[in-house]
Amino acid sequence: MDNLLTIRDAVDIVLKIMAEREYAFATIKDHRCVLNTLMKFMVKNGFVELNEEIALAFIKEKTGTEMVGFWGSSNPKANRYMKPVQSLMFYLKDGDLTFFMRSHIQPFICPLAFKKEYDLFQNEYRDRSYANATIICNNNIIHKLLYCLHEEGISSSKVITVSKITEFLSRYANSKPKYVVTVLYVLRNYFSFLKEMSFIEVDITLSLPHVRILRNAFIPHSWKTEDVKKLLSAIDRGAPKGKRDYAILMMIVRLGLRVSDIRRMKLSSLNWNRKIITIIMQKTRQPLELPLLDDVGWAVIDYMKNGRPQTTCDRLFIRHRAPFDAFGENESFYKELHRYMVAAGIEIPSYAHCGMHSLRSTLAKRMLETKAPLPVISETLGHQSINTTSIYLKIDIEGLRKCALDPEEVFQ
Repeated sequence: MDNLLTIRDAVDIVLKIMAEREYAFATIKDHRCVLNTLMKFMVKNGFVELNEEIALAFIKEKTGTEMVGFWGSSNPKANRYMKPVQSLMFYLKDGDLTFFMRSHIQPFICPLAFKKEYDLFQNEYRDRSYANATIICNNNIIHKLLYCLHEEGISSSKVITVSKITEFLSRYANSKPKYVVTVLYVLRNYFSFLKEMSFIEVDITLSLPHVRILRNAFIPHSWKTEDVKKLLSAIDRGAPKGKRDYAILMMIVRLGLRVSDIRRMKLSSLNWNRKIITIIMQKTRQPLELPLLDDVGWAVIDYMKNGRPQTTCDRLFIRHRAPFDAFGENESFYKELHRYMVAAGIEIPSYAHCGMHSLRSTLAKRMLETKAPLPVISETLGHQSINTTSIYLKIDIEGLRKCALDPEEVFQ
């Protein structure tokens, strides 16, 4: 009964936190109704502890929806019950209420045959100071590998053979070369660790194929100047969210900042007296100082004064749905960008991925067109090597035309 009283107290605290963080009144009311019904369900069935199994049984009784876990898609009625219950369970586990997204895929459960080395490899990620987004990306590949080996009846890492890895790689036969290179990199990383820690005896990395991707084999996609203007004009700058999105896009269009750096930018990153932005780049861990241009600065000021919700979060740009907190590590703003592209009537090329990074490429193109020196462009974009910046030379078509030779002059 003491445990049940603890859960009752947790319900009250969750609702109080929601009120403090300015959740919509209707949302708080809905949570209260669902959680009170949950408490009655637990009393009726003699449950004194809340776990996922009991929570799913509650949702099934109230909605008729049978689920195997808190993941995947569901119907609106089940979603109405799921969110409050998950919020309560998050609070009981972590002692706080934070924003979370329900996963669309089943959470990874490592096969017991590989659990020891897998857990040690997760610690290795932290020791190497990998970014969370990189860890998630790499783990997606390792999870598929371990599930594949488990399905093939492999009972230990020591009995993994090159032929089994070849079978696994055949799944990527139709993938793009750049992604295949990523898969091979992750596998080399993982099997090198297993060999170093003596979980395997044969160095499988020696048998992995090499796929060569030329550094300059791809041309970065860039926007037409008129399309950038149409994109910015399509944003409703009278709405709080529009003010935020306009300021974000201005930072990319005018300063070439990466999304990862904008996502993590703090209020203290802006020095209004010196008119500069100072950050530590997420990708390279190197410092970067950029001028706070007037149009960018006024866009940020408009957002901070008239659009940014009241919050204790120290990030400059935050979510506009309660809880008003920082964006997740994998937020790319692609959906927002795509929505504004549609509103502006901008045709989306089928051959290119028009994400936020393409706007960064567009700035490089504009700087080349204005004859900015390559070292200046490299410093602006935060590249560690000028060779990286040289990739953008290929999108300066007018500049390349001036380099073209006249065949008649050559062969005379």
